Amino acid sequence: MKKKKKLCVTWIIVVGLTISVAATRPESGNREFKNLKVLPKDIQSKQLEQIMVDEFEEGLGVNCGYCHAEGEKAVSHRLDYASDEKPEKEIARRMMKLTMGLNKKYFHLKNPLIGDSLLIITCATCHRGNPHPDKESLK
Repeated sequence: MKKKKKLCVTWIIVVGLTISVAATRPESGNREFKNLKVLPKDIQSKQLEQIMVDEFEEGLGVNCGYCHAEGEKAVSHRLDYASDEKPEKEIARRMMKLTMGLNKKYFHLKNPLIGDSLLIITCATCHRGNPHPDKESLK
């Protein structure tokens, strides 16, 4: 009788843990992002994260809060990625278009995309890890 009870309790714990892990696991694959105006609307989470880290964090030396506004509940310190509240976000969009345009026009890339390893001109080309490029180095 005790063995059955132990087995039953163990089984319940295993099932409970499995459900807990499944409920908290981040979703994989595609996720629909809101308010994408330059980046592809069907972009994969991994691709978007790579662009944000490689292009913006490293290329400009900034973190997410540089372009993305805090949500309405500032107590939680969560960012509202869909918000266009901060002007830096629109500047980033214009700069992405500029970068893709330069790569297309001068380096003859047919469909340049931000984050593509084929890009010759990237954010870091001018910014070199700074949010505002040194005007003297652009001459």
